[in-house]
Amino acid sequence: MSTAEISSSSPSYKCSQLIAKRFVRSASPLNFRMVGVKSGTWVCPLICLLYLLAFIQVEGDNVPITLLKSAVAEGAVCLDGSPPAYNLAPGSGSGANNWLVFVEGGGWCSTVNECLERKDTFRGSSDHMPPQSFSGMLGGVQKSNPDFYNWNRVKIRYCDGASFTGDVEKVDPATGLHFRGARVWRAIMKDLLAKGMNKAQNALLGGCSAGGLTTILHCDSFRSLLPASATVKCFSDAGYFIDAKDISGVDSIQSFYSDVVNLHGSANNLPSSCTSRLQASKCFFPQNVVATMKTPLFILNAAYDQWQIDHILVPSSADPKNTWGNCKLDIKKCSSDQLQKLQGFRTTFLNALPGAGSSSTGMFILSCHTHCQSGDLDTWFSDDSPRIDNTLCENFITRIRKWEFHANWEAVETEAVGDWYFGRSSAIRKIDCPYPCNSSCRKVATASMED
Repeated sequence: MSTAEISSSSPSYKCSQLIAKRFVRSASPLNFRMVGVKSGTWVCPLICLLYLLAFIQVEGDNVPITLLKSAVAEGAVCLDGSPPAYNLAPGSGSGANNWLVFVEGGGWCSTVNECLERKDTFRGSSDHMPPQSFSGMLGGVQKSNPDFYNWNRVKIRYCDGASFTGDVEKVDPATGLHFRGARVWRAIMKDLLAKGMNKAQNALLGGCSAGGLTTILHCDSFRSLLPASATVKCFSDAGYFIDAKDISGVDSIQSFYSDVVNLHGSANNLPSSCTSRLQASKCFFPQNVVATMKTPLFILNAAYDQWQIDHILVPSSADPKNTWGNCKLDIKKCSSDQLQKLQGFRTTFLNALPGAGSSSTGMFILSCHTHCQSGDLDTWFSDDSPRIDNTLCENFITRIRKWEFHANWEAVETEAVGDWYFGRSSAIRKIDCPYPCNSSCRKVATASMED
């Protein structure tokens, strides 16, 4: 049999080199030789696929779960009474003393029945939590997560149903429900500090959806736990839930959050800078909290956030005939009247954001119809991830991070980013144009609302 080398001009060869460059990071071209194959048209693509699968496996390896069984004696438990949990991928090299703590999302429960529905699932019990693999912002591959891949990366599992704010001592024996989210938070923080976070040089607290709200609510207290010399900041992905009326003119979300706060006994665990001015349920809305936050915050959110449109603007109670059903699933199927209401919601959302004078708050507000972006490699750091003015959110945060976390970084980044970090002018703000101007949103237009 003859041995033929694949032509360097063939698509198969180019495919192999792309895989080598992107995933294997080979310093020299790969030299594939095929026995008995003249063109290699099917063999090389197969090799490309194998390399891709190998990369995905590395990116998606399961991260061990830690169960804090000792915390049960302190009453720090999930809804069902099981121990708190988190996943930790230890840092290494230059990231050994840096910590990325990411809070899982998953909505809230505002009634006993809603909490009972969660109790025997991973949303309410560590006994039912599936294995976790890290990707996106938590990924451990340098190529796809260049700034945080070697940090201590933690995912806090969400099992209390109130963004880690509840604390009710009494447990109703009829339901067996424990409303102890605040104790869970303190127990996990205590354990992470003992594992080295007390020596953190840099730390970023982040989260998605209900976890993004958790980040905002606990941001300042998180900062107070770490060394004064540490650089500590917070990042909320799809966690900026606004106080807005639904299409029928009712304050549905306000009523919902009020029920959450009352059921879980959350009032004493919400930021006092807010509760000293407003009723506790109002302090579940970030717009009432961020103005008095002391720790720098970055907000990543969609102006047409899927969850907010589905639950704040058009909850089922405001649309009994489900006339918005198709529109809520796919913004491209909205009628002109529905689009007008969505544009009005976008305006309300933008008005609820911190003002331009907030020098410690950065933001990246897309006009996509999506929910949560930092946990998925495709929407966090890929060639066709959503952009604003041709800027990826990851790249945007990367530029900010290089100023924030590297004192000796050469002044090659934009002046605006330096101004944001050093407080010389207003915050860095990337706010997208109204739908449908951003063509990069096509990738996430029908993204899953799972958080």
